[in-house]
Amino acid sequence: MSKSIFRKKSVAKILSDVECGFSDAEHPGTASQLQKELNVKDLTLMGIAAVVGAGIFSTIGEASFYGGPGVSILFIITAVTCGFSALCYAEFASRIPVAGSAYTYAYASFGELIAWIIGWDLLMEYAIGNIAVAISWSTYFVNLLEGFHIHMPEYLTMDYFSAFRAQEKIQELTASGKLADITDNMKSAAVAWANAPGFGNIKFIANLPALGIVFVITYLVYIGIRETKKATNAMVVLKVVIVIAVIAIGFFYVTPANWHPFMPNGFKGVMKGVSGVFFAYIGFDAISTTAEECQNPQKDLPRGMIYSLLICTVLYILISLVLTGMVSYKDLQVGDPLAFVFAKVGLKNISYVISISAVIATASVLLIFQLGQPRIWMSMSRDGLLPKAFSRIHPKFKTPSFATIVTGFVVAIPALFLNLTEVTDLTSIGTLFAFVLVCGGVLLMPREAAVKGKFHLPYVNAKYVVPFIFIGMIYLFWKPFMDILAGENIHEKFPFFLFIILSAALTIAAVVRNLSLIPVLGLLSCFYLMTELTYQSWIRFLAWLLIGLVIYVLYGYKHSLIGKAQNEVK
Repeated sequence: MSKSIFRKKSVAKILSDVECGFSDAEHPGTASQLQKELNVKDLTLMGIAAVVGAGIFSTIGEASFYGGPGVSILFIITAVTCGFSALCYAEFASRIPVAGSAYTYAYASFGELIAWIIGWDLLMEYAIGNIAVAISWSTYFVNLLEGFHIHMPEYLTMDYFSAFRAQEKIQELTASGKLADITDNMKSAAVAWANAPGFGNIKFIANLPALGIVFVITYLVYIGIRETKKATNAMVVLKVVIVIAVIAIGFFYVTPANWHPFMPNGFKGVMKGVSGVFFAYIGFDAISTTAEECQNPQKDLPRGMIYSLLICTVLYILISLVLTGMVSYKDLQVGDPLAFVFAKVGLKNISYVISISAVIATASVLLIFQLGQPRIWMSMSRDGLLPKAFSRIHPKFKTPSFATIVTGFVVAIPALFLNLTEVTDLTSIGTLFAFVLVCGGVLLMPREAAVKGKFHLPYVNAKYVVPFIFIGMIYLFWKPFMDILAGENIHEKFPFFLFIILSAALTIAAVVRNLSLIPVLGLLSCFYLMTELTYQSWIRFLAWLLIGLVIYVLYGYKHSLIGKAQNEVK
């Protein structure tokens, strides 16, 4: 079995299957293929739509609180890390221009088991990310309605457990006389509990706006890529115009003294915002799932990913400088930092415009991820690892219809009842894991000569660079490493030890096998960011992968088309 679980699907086989109408596993050989509607402009705008969202409107505040103005450096570091991964995605997209993203790339480079793991990982990343974005959108939308003096009952705008815990916490604080510790959020959640219909502890409390936006977005994705493209382009243009206007106006209210000290908590404080800043970049890779709907995927997909990443990085750096220049970094630990700073300097009308932009921005992020996830289901179904229904193509709309509907329910139902703010790290660790495997996959693929009209990753021999970086890192981090060994809860540092082992192994491989520099740097930088995430996130992530392995053993391994073909040959 060990050999067969690592069976690979050749690039030629992947491409020929799509050409022969294999895109619809239920109706192979028919004309039910995806529509080729996207060009480089559409892909760039989709990338911006996926990236400029909840991150720039929320998590940037928390990162600025810890890192001060120096958080702009973290945006550059994260952009470089994502840039390495983007170039590796672009290499794969050029060679394998089909839907499936990192799942399809892993099937061609690592084999079936790793492909399943990364596909399962992507399903988690997109689903949890979408649930979090839907809940975030609901918060902005409810605040926007309040601006029009439209009030929704609290019990229709939040989840059951938040309301239940809030009323218990208020009772506890009141009994102990700690009334000053009762926050406005607690009061609002307690009001939801008190006013919700029901009896006893059984009450109807649900986040209806989150449910509504998921259904609207799912409908858009279901009826066609052309309609999705038009909606995305309109939302992106509007929100980018607003973000640029915010930057331009904000610079007139910057007080340079707020930029000193630039890194108030040192580099360690800057790095504390890794999770939030990386979360702000998640999404540019989602457009690789649309490869079969691109007019010229080998040329346009790489450009779309790289252009969107560059544009978003410039916007993020400027926004972080404006935020930390308008007010002290100490005031930025808020959920809506952009709206907050303008209200703080007396520009409440601008604050209101930002709230409108936040609603549009988060909706566009949801749109792109709801577009990407069904195409992962579809690709796994094509290979027999999931039931055939998931790769069913709608005869009229030319979209993966069943997978899109399932995705809608998978996101909508949890968003209705759950509060998943604790698992945003899970989205980040899932994305970084996908990046690690894509960079590693490029190293396993044979190098090809440049072909006109196709993107080709520039080759630089890693053995002339990586060993010096490794030696430099040992010199700089030797003392912190020894402190870790002498500290408590050493088991929680296991991811960091894995990183050290991986770094040493890659350094040796770079020298012996003349590896390409860009994927090596991408793999190492992404894995390092994974070590900066919490130990609890690693445990949850591994638990999710374990569940996936059980499903693979019980269904995927037995129904794999590649596996069946190999058995027939035998």
